[in-house]
Amino acid sequence: MGLRRPHARGHACLMSQDPTVRHFRQIVLWPLQLMPVRPGQQVQRHWEVLDSVGSTEWRRVGDAFGDNSGFRERHYREFVTFLPYVQRLLYGAPAGQEAARSRGSQSLYIYRRDDVRRVRLVCQHGEAPHELEVDRIELYFFLDADIAVLLCELHTDDIPLRTAQDILFRFGRAYPGFWDARGDGGNCPHQVDWLGADGQVLASADFDASSQYLEFAARHRTPRIAAHWEFLLQPLAQEYTGQTAALRYRQLEYYRMPLLCYFGFDDPRQLTRAQFVRLGMVTNPGDPDDLPYSAVTLRDFESTYCNDTFWGRSGQHARTDSRIIVTDAAIALIGCHLDPFFAGAETGMLAQFRSQYRLLFLIAHFRKAALLSMSDELAVAMDRLTVGDADSVRDFKRTIRQMMEVFLRFTHRYWFHEVSNQWVARDVFERLRRQLNLDELFKEVRDEVMDMNSYLDSDAARRQANTVLRLTVVTVFGLVGTVATGLLGMNLLDEATQPLARRVGLFALTLVLVLALTTFSVARSKRLADFLDAMSDERVPWRGKWVSLRDALRPGPRRR
Repeated sequence: MGLRRPHARGHACLMSQDPTVRHFRQIVLWPLQLMPVRPGQQVQRHWEVLDSVGSTEWRRVGDAFGDNSGFRERHYREFVTFLPYVQRLLYGAPAGQEAARSRGSQSLYIYRRDDVRRVRLVCQHGEAPHELEVDRIELYFFLDADIAVLLCELHTDDIPLRTAQDILFRFGRAYPGFWDARGDGGNCPHQVDWLGADGQVLASADFDASSQYLEFAARHRTPRIAAHWEFLLQPLAQEYTGQTAALRYRQLEYYRMPLLCYFGFDDPRQLTRAQFVRLGMVTNPGDPDDLPYSAVTLRDFESTYCNDTFWGRSGQHARTDSRIIVTDAAIALIGCHLDPFFAGAETGMLAQFRSQYRLLFLIAHFRKAALLSMSDELAVAMDRLTVGDADSVRDFKRTIRQMMEVFLRFTHRYWFHEVSNQWVARDVFERLRRQLNLDELFKEVRDEVMDMNSYLDSDAARRQANTVLRLTVVTVFGLVGTVATGLLGMNLLDEATQPLARRVGLFALTLVLVLALTTFSVARSKRLADFLDAMSDERVPWRGKWVSLRDALRPGPRRR
């Protein structure tokens, strides 16, 4: 459904103004790949290593279900949004399945730090700083997946839309992609300061330290993480050659972090189509009527990215229209801050933004990160394979079998197509799946695993066939020795009355001959197998059969 344009009268006035965002909220999620802490083990349990670190700001948190006094209606509405198997994933609920018998079967582990209370941002050089409240900083770990997700939630009130857009565009960047003429990180904030409870600066960004980023990339072949993000993740440390920290991570995706954003306006209908596009696509601010991309590219913007269940209504609800925009890297909620349905902090869309939509976004991007991580592990296993090296082949087989088990557990624990029967939540998740190409990525990883599984099966079958072949040849030619030695037990050669030394010598001679025949049969098993095939083939003349026998008995390398 398209946007309703304002009436002609007053149009120029509305468009020339920069709307005020009465309530702005942003949540950035940063999926990271965790490096093994216990080589050889499939389930690493990185959170146990974090628990063992004494001096850290991270602390383990549960959920609202652990304390009945803190369980409120918004928690209940969040819980019932999801289907039973999703409830089990998110909350450890046994609904619909047998209750877990062990503590280790919990799927989601959440850690939080409370030392960072505010963030001071200067978007561009020469601008005034803006301070935003930090609502929470959390770190998510997932069982059976070497993935951690860092979450940071900020909010502020009464700021111009252009400022909110600039914060949205610049804040969630792990490192600069380039540097401008002033030496500032390209498209990054000019300044970022994490502030403590008393206003002291805990850490600051260093996007302008271009020489350090260049030196790090040249030395380690990986981009350097900005100092303020590095501070938040401690004691987790970036993975590079020579890194000795127990908990190490590396980046999986693009350096711009996926995000959710919430915009509360006096009247959301005053926004132009270009402004909606910029909010949904998370582009830099621009003229209200200038589209950031071509009209052809954005022709299907509304149908592809927008959930307009509550947009374009008539009557008394028209002024309180709200819209949800879903792209691969963002979810944007836009509505009227005076409408309790949209701005309700307990049961409105604001509460859902901080809980249901946050979890939908978390599940979708965790899945993508987990699949990318598995694909990366398969690629590393192939790189380490050296054909002809027995140890390398053995390690490769062990790694692939473990990856098959990991993929199987991921599929049964985390892969489901529906998360909710509620229309809006289901539609948002479906759009996320499509935008992230999760089904295609899942199929690609599954095909990679199946291809490697087929290789292991074919290699095992080949080895088994070779073993059976050798045993068959040894059995056939050993039959001759068996019959020959059987003569010793017959009356044809009466050696029972001979001296003991003669009998022992005859036994030793027979034993040596049988061992020689068995050794020869094993050594020439492939040639002898060709001879047996020639003997059993009626189409091969007797001359060809004798030639095959001669080749089997001839010393030297086998003729092709």
